[in-house]
Amino acid sequence: MKLNDLRDNDGARKARTRVGRGIGSGKGKTAGRGHKGQKSRSGVSIKGFEGGQMPLYRRLPKRGFNNAKFAKTYAVVNIGGLQQAIDAKRLNAKDTIGADALREAGLVSRRHDGISLLAKGELKTKLTIEVARASKAAVAAVEKAGGQVIVTGAAVTEASTEG
Repeated sequence: MKLNDLRDNDGARKARTRVGRGIGSGKGKTAGRGHKGQKSRSGVSIKGFEGGQMPLYRRLPKRGFNNAKFAKTYAVVNIGGLQQAIDAKRLNAKDTIGADALREAGLVSRRHDGISLLAKGELKTKLTIEVARASKAAVAAVEKAGGQVIVTGAAVTEASTEG
């Protein structure tokens, strides 16, 4: 068998029905849309319309708010990832590790409003890291290894260890 011999099985692909192409096609004239009314016209959508009854999306209460204008996005870095980068010689544990060093090591890809340090994984190396925020568990893990966390942004949070 050759690549140019490959083709679909018979009946695997069905041609779309061409509507409005004459009475002999079975879908001519009104093209299966019936007669008159909003649904027979083009460019009309009545999604969510419930026949005049108050629609579900208006019956339910509004909750919360979206702070998209002022929301900050943080790049998540786990201590396990830090340890892997140190083991692979992409990070120097003797220097203070900041955003630029993490970007060069490939732990942070694009530009964010800061770096959030979380406690997933295990850290065996003593290091000093400068981040915008960190979970209490991550700070405890770094200090247990003999290191130090410098939080420049928000205070230490109760964030989960997942990231």
